[in-house]
Amino acid sequence: MIMGLTGDSKGQILSQLAELVKGISGLPECKNSCKKMHGNLVRRIKLLSPLFEELRDGNEEIMIKIEEITGFELLKVALDSAKELLNSVNEGSKLYQALQMDQIAGKFQQMTETIEAALNEIPYDKLDISEEVQEQIELVHTQFRRAKERPDSPDLQLDQDLAVAQKEKDPDPAILKRLSDKLQLRTLNDLTKESFALHELAIASGGDPGECFEKMSSLLKKLKDYIPIENPEADSSEGEKGMMKHRSPVIPDDFRCPISLELMRDPVIVSTGQTYERSCIQKWLDAGHKTCPKTQQTLVHAALTPNYVLKSLIALWCESNGVELPKKQGTCRSKKPGSCVSDCDRAAILALLEKLANGNSEQQRAAAGELRLLAKRNADNRVCIAEAGAIPLLVELLSSTDPRTQEHAVTALLNVSINDSNKGTIVNAGAIPDIVDVLKNGSMEARENAAATLFSLSVIDENKVAIGAAGAIPALIKLLCEGSPRGKKDAATAIFNLSIYQGNKARAVRAGIVPPLMGLLKDAGGGMVDEALAILAILASHQEGKVAIGQADPIPVLMEVIRTGSPRNRENAAAILWSLCMGDIEQLKIAKEFGAEEALKELSDSGTDRAKRKAGCILELLQRLEAKENPASLSSL
Repeated sequence: MIMGLTGDSKGQILSQLAELVKGISGLPECKNSCKKMHGNLVRRIKLLSPLFEELRDGNEEIMIKIEEITGFELLKVALDSAKELLNSVNEGSKLYQALQMDQIAGKFQQMTETIEAALNEIPYDKLDISEEVQEQIELVHTQFRRAKERPDSPDLQLDQDLAVAQKEKDPDPAILKRLSDKLQLRTLNDLTKESFALHELAIASGGDPGECFEKMSSLLKKLKDYIPIENPEADSSEGEKGMMKHRSPVIPDDFRCPISLELMRDPVIVSTGQTYERSCIQKWLDAGHKTCPKTQQTLVHAALTPNYVLKSLIALWCESNGVELPKKQGTCRSKKPGSCVSDCDRAAILALLEKLANGNSEQQRAAAGELRLLAKRNADNRVCIAEAGAIPLLVELLSSTDPRTQEHAVTALLNVSINDSNKGTIVNAGAIPDIVDVLKNGSMEARENAAATLFSLSVIDENKVAIGAAGAIPALIKLLCEGSPRGKKDAATAIFNLSIYQGNKARAVRAGIVPPLMGLLKDAGGGMVDEALAILAILASHQEGKVAIGQADPIPVLMEVIRTGSPRNRENAAAILWSLCMGDIEQLKIAKEFGAEEALKELSDSGTDRAKRKAGCILELLQRLEAKENPASLSSL
């Protein structure tokens, strides 16, 4: 007889887990060099909340076997430790934590591995949970597994700035500004608190803090010398103020390529949703790299999608600031950190919000249009617009009966969503169903911008589930068929990104995406061959997708791409062909009839690494087919 736990025992541990997740979710935001690691761990743990709340609040008595409860107990121990770690990095000296980043990163990685191991012990299939919660837990488990395999990439810029600031007697002010921003040591009050933290550290070390304390003291002194210049007092002389006004403008971080750190002139989006300067990311890809430099995620394809929105924003910023592309700009020290939004813009934003909330329909339309332009102008406006509370008001206007108001609202949300921290606010405001409704029923421009907004939001994994569940995919497929060239690109990019989540692959196939993709694939002059192949390649990995593609007579056009396409398109075509031929002798025979053997031999010699692997696998299948049809050839295998 297998022993079990009663509902009371079960309820106790599930309540403890639910409270732990709630407590971790409510921790204050980390504002130092550990911000990324802290935020990622909190975000992943927060996604566990629906599971424990649903199990804890269930009315039925669930018998949990002793071997099944182990996973919950392990997870409780892991989450207790995680809470301690998360609290610890929010306290103490910010400089000390920055200099000890390798050790802290190791603790976060160890914690991720511990939580992932505990999640492996929980038998989700034996728990009475809804399909929606099951999908979310599968997603968060995948995130922990991926995080375990690919730790957060180190902040190389921070490491480099710390090293230079320690080494040089008078570091470049641009370096000190980056350190000031990254470590949240922006004011004299911040530096005073840091001084006390270092003092406490010295006392805790028994009066012998060692070499690390000397480094921190030196860095703190350099930052103290810099801050009064960066934040000039009100009684500064007019001559000093005039000199500061004529210094070069600060390039917004959103406009810098993560690889070169220089202003982008031709920004492109890779499959992970990150944007890079085209020449820089192309060199990275040409060197044989298969990962996103910023996130370290594997690139599902190497197609580069022009980021037209960002390109136009950069052009507008350059024009406004008298900057000539692609020259690297100096550093402006005339503005206080975090105050790049002018007083005029800030006042304008607050006035526009009043009109959005209380104005008549004409005033609301005009205010939404103004916010759309302000959000397009620069990164600081996007932060200010969100912090002022505009997002819920813009979401409300998505339901407006006035097409132009609706168009302004969805485009303003698109521009605001460029800032990653705003994406969650938009989703939490309940925007996804309304954006999908605009995608279905709005004007063509509104539909296209709605598609771009959904792509922007879908960069965050958990949003992929919500967007797919809200019915976006059929509407995106319709736009893929009816939109302008730009609209088709936006729709294709959104569909590809959503289809990274397994459940959305089935939704796309059932919504009839394969025939339109095959049409785009066969229309070489339509400019959508790259996108069609990338989406088909990801759908072919799903059984329903494989069946639907196989029914669309794909092999002739795939063989043509393998013979004459670009290296990336040949790779995707080979991947699709491999999926079709695996376990399907009829598709293999058709491929053979269309000369697959010769084309694949050539691809195995000259294709990309992935294309060579796929070509080799298909050639092996063809050899086995030949052996079955001609037993005499067995001896040659």
